[in-house]
Amino acid sequence: MKKRLYVVSLGCPKNRVDSEVMLGVAESSGYQLVDDPSAAEVIVVNTCGFIGSAKKESVDTILELAEQKESGACETLVVAGCLSQRHPTELADAMPEVDHFLGSSDMLRLGDVLAGKAARMLVGNPADWLVQASSPRTVTTGKASAYVKIAEGCNRSCSFCVIPQLRGKQRSRSADDVVREVEELAAQGVFEINLVSQDTVAYGRDLDKAARHGLASLVERVADVPGVRWTRVHYLYPEALDDALLELLASHPRVLPYVDMPLQHVSDELLRRMKRGHGGDRIRRVVERLRKRVPGLVFRSAFIVGHPGETDAHFHELCEFVAWAELDRVGVFRYSDEPTSGSFTQSDKVPARAAAARHRKLMSLQRKIAHAKNAALVGQTLDVLVEGTSDEHEYVMMARHAGQAPDIDGQVYLSGGECAAGDLRRVRVTQASDYDLVGELADEPPIVAARRGQLRDTAARKRVSLAVVR
Repeated sequence: MKKRLYVVSLGCPKNRVDSEVMLGVAESSGYQLVDDPSAAEVIVVNTCGFIGSAKKESVDTILELAEQKESGACETLVVAGCLSQRHPTELADAMPEVDHFLGSSDMLRLGDVLAGKAARMLVGNPADWLVQASSPRTVTTGKASAYVKIAEGCNRSCSFCVIPQLRGKQRSRSADDVVREVEELAAQGVFEINLVSQDTVAYGRDLDKAARHGLASLVERVADVPGVRWTRVHYLYPEALDDALLELLASHPRVLPYVDMPLQHVSDELLRRMKRGHGGDRIRRVVERLRKRVPGLVFRSAFIVGHPGETDAHFHELCEFVAWAELDRVGVFRYSDEPTSGSFTQSDKVPARAAAARHRKLMSLQRKIAHAKNAALVGQTLDVLVEGTSDEHEYVMMARHAGQAPDIDGQVYLSGGECAAGDLRRVRVTQASDYDLVGELADEPPIVAARRGQLRDTAARKRVSLAVVR
């Protein structure tokens, strides 16, 4: 019998791509991928080590799955990713139950582990690897959707962030290689492409002149791949976007008017402390420009509260901005005091209780905005991508409309009629909550026999779902 492997992926979609590469390595090594950790001889935990809460979640998950070495079939426990990259020696000393450690650029070395030829410590240079179209990969985001990583690392110097330490400097893939991967995905039936990296707007700037192409050129090439229906761009830095990208967001039929741009704050003083390289005026201009240029824009962002030096006045300014901007999606994070970050040595630390109160207040403000925006969709008919059976009830199907990215945004729960995972259907919205919608199928089942057969073939080959903790 084939040996069985289970992978749990923690953190962001970029980490998920790395986990999918490790799944591909395992499949190519003859392993069977399973959804039950108790049945797996090899368990892999791909960790996140970005902030304190993510590190705690990673450690808790490792310790929980380590119990499978006593109660399950587990023979080998592998810990990979950013936490291993950041604290290799400490983890190795504290966790004797872990058999192998891989860093954030060591995904392919899982093959050595599975072949029984690996040392315990395999954490290398974080800048040593960049995913390629030729990398083995088992996509786990459903039959019709995939994340595509277009670059690795980051050249920014934000004081609160340790990503350059964990992932190295910016390394962009060639446009030809990205397009080649998208073509292969489209041939498998994938029609939603989500482009990700640490700093997507900087794509291509690190390449030599002969290979250098801007983000707009890449997005257009991806969207023009036959079979691609939805192209979405994530993690844009708040700088002046070029007209070519704005035009694609505004008018290309297969580029979604969706912008994911972490703004972090709007106070000039806080942005200076964060070393963001701009002030609040630029952020307001960027928001206004996007709203003006991109009809039907869905704007997702993220903010940090409780950063050193944040006063009540700074937080009030942030709340006023969120109320003014009326962004569609907002994530709010409490500052994490990371010892290797630039912000760690800054004075005027904000008490944890005050940061928690600010987090609750800002989330409450945004929740009302999000509910109003969802309520405005009631009665409208939207295209949705059916993802499968709801986690809440086996008789309820769940889907996403174009303004909902996988894993990070809400869902559309479907009632009435029949549909299958991978279908693109028309749905009439009947109810709205803060983050999710309920809708009724408003079309006849699509006549896509050829594509459906292709998707069934793909599903038969890849009967695995990656456990992702959000």
